[in-house]
Amino acid sequence: PQMNASSTCEQRALELADIIDFKWLAAADGMRVHVERLQTDPAYARECLDKAATSPRAAVRDAADRLRRALGLA
Repeated sequence: PQMNASSTCEQRALELADIIDFKWLAAADGMRVHVERLQTDPAYARECLDKAATSPRAAVRDAADRLRRALGLA
């Protein structure tokens, strides 16, 4: 059980790092991303990630794709 708790905690930390990375990459495209809402509102998360998927910048598209998988929205 302790390993699962640790893994869950590590997974959340990785997701948060991906979210922060995504937030700043998206900001360069003029997108404002609300971190807490992205974590708690799947419809909002999909909307942000769908918009980012159309970015002309590969870094934004790649970050959105990673985050979509991390959040289980793929």
